[in-house]
Amino acid sequence: MMSREFRHFLYDIREAITIIERATDAVTFADYQNNAILRLGLERAVEIISEASRRIPDDLKASRPEVPWPKVKGIGNVLRHEYHGLSDTIIWGVIVDEIPRLRIAIDAILRDLGDRS
Repeated sequence: MMSREFRHFLYDIREAITIIERATDAVTFADYQNNAILRLGLERAVEIISEASRRIPDDLKASRPEVPWPKVKGIGNVLRHEYHGLSDTIIWGVIVDEIPRLRIAIDAILRDLGDRS
C-alpha cells in the first residue's frame, strides 16, 4: 500500500476544522455541555487533527511557529488515554481559541504549497 502524501494530512486537518466550525456555529458552551453526541463528535475531530498533525513535515510546522504543534500533537494522547480527566472547559477552549488560529495556519500552508482549493 502506498503511503499517503503529507498534503492529504493537511486536507484531513482542514476537513476536521470545517466540521468543527459547522457543528459549533451558533452553539454555546452550555449547548456543548448538554449534548453528548456533539461533545464526542468534536472530540473525535480534534483527535483527527492531532493525529494528522504528526504527519506534517517539521519544516512546514516551523513555517507556522504561532501554532503550538506539540500541544496539537499531545491533545490526541489526552483524548485517547486520559479522557476521564479532560474537562469540557479545556476542549471548548481548544475549539473556540485554537481551532480558528489553526485554520489560518493550515490555509496559509496550503496556499504556500500552491493549493488553490
